[in-house]
Amino acid sequence: MKTTTALLLCGALFFLACSKKENPVETASAKERSCATMEVLNAKMKEDPTLAGRMAAIEQNTARVLQDQSLSRLLPDGSVLIPVVVNVLYRTAAENVSDAQIQSQIDILNKDYNGTNSEYSTVPTLFSGVKASVGVHFVLKSVVRKSTTKTSWSTNDAMKKSAQGGINPTTPDSVLNIWVVGALSGGVIGYAQFPGGASATDGVVIAYDCFGNTGTATAPFNLGRTATHEVGHYLNLRHIWGDATCGTDYVDDTPSHNTANYGCPSYPHYSTCSGTPVEMTMNFMDYTDDACMYMFTAGQKSRMLATFVSGGGRYGFAH
Repeated sequence: MKTTTALLLCGALFFLACSKKENPVETASAKERSCATMEVLNAKMKEDPTLAGRMAAIEQNTARVLQDQSLSRLLPDGSVLIPVVVNVLYRTAAENVSDAQIQSQIDILNKDYNGTNSEYSTVPTLFSGVKASVGVHFVLKSVVRKSTTKTSWSTNDAMKKSAQGGINPTTPDSVLNIWVVGALSGGVIGYAQFPGGASATDGVVIAYDCFGNTGTATAPFNLGRTATHEVGHYLNLRHIWGDATCGTDYVDDTPSHNTANYGCPSYPHYSTCSGTPVEMTMNFMDYTDDACMYMFTAGQKSRMLATFVSGGGRYGFAH
């Protein structure tokens, strides 16, 4: 059983970077997701030795809120509105994603975070009692576009800095900034910054061909779930397998996973962890293809909403 006391052990984890790899398991898809967590984490920890302390404080606050659920009711209906600025960095016409493609991603985020996506009703009976509408709503505030000669971007946050050819974030304490870029080195398709990081680099990065569900979006990441997954990290969710063999995501109502799942595993898919639980492969925080991830849990909802309470790292959105 995963317990919230374990939250204090993970204050340092900061960035998640998802990438495409060949030879997927249990799937006919040609590509799969993977993560460069430790590489980016080590770099960020070297850059900012105070990061661990800030993350630990947020985790302590999260544990407090999870013990008193009334603290997470931000608005009369318990919901919160997140303005979004989409920063588009393009070299080619294809990379200059259309307004329609951008709006499709905003629409997908609203559906996925509020249980109105078409697959929500198909959650297996085993998990139907814990599936949750998070109650976080997204609205497009503006689109910023900038032409670039760069053929590839890495996870060093250059796309977030005008001095390095990128676009500076817009009021990141109260606006979710999403950078849509062309090619990302190493096959990366997206990464996010957890609460507690530097405001100058706060937000989410998504590859142009994994953004929204129209235009340049390409299967198997063509349903906008890369952004849903990365925004989950932005709101302090961990991967469902805890980035370790039978690790913890610090959420009590998600089953233990021995590792990430890829493609579209057949249900039920059993874990090799203690008790051999059925894995929640359809959870947005696994690594399955877009078409096969479609739910958050009540525990994940509580953890995300805790970020909007004072001391949670996303307090600026609620006030």
